[in-house]
Amino acid sequence: MIFIIATGVILYSILIAWTWQCLGTLEKGKKLLFLLMGISIIYIITLIIFQIAKGGIIYEKVEMQNKVQNVLVAIFTGVNGMILVPQVARVMGQIKEEQIEKNQAKKKLIIIGIIFLFCISIEIGYMKSTQEGILKIYEAMK
Repeated sequence: MIFIIATGVILYSILIAWTWQCLGTLEKGKKLLFLLMGISIIYIITLIIFQIAKGGIIYEKVEMQNKVQNVLVAIFTGVNGMILVPQVARVMGQIKEEQIEKNQAKKKLIIIGIIFLFCISIEIGYMKSTQEGILKIYEAMK
């Protein structure tokens, strides 16, 4: 469990620092708001991914499902956040600093979105197999 917590702390520290830097000269309050909103949106998306991946998997106890869900969603939110949030922040920072036009920004955001959807499609299978693996380990320990 210590390994999982340490991994989460490292993931979120990198995510926050990377996103903060990508937002450039944006005011601190707006940077903080962007981070909170970005991580919250990614959390909701990751929770939906977990629910999709859980299809067909039967947990013996609701408590066990909740624990697995909490750990997987927390870790995958950090991973998904690193895929999406800093890239969107970079585009937002470039718009703020007038380095790119809105049409260019729109194209970049569409590409980022497509890449994220591709990653999600892979993640659903990975999260399903992870849950199945956890259940096999649990059954073997009984």
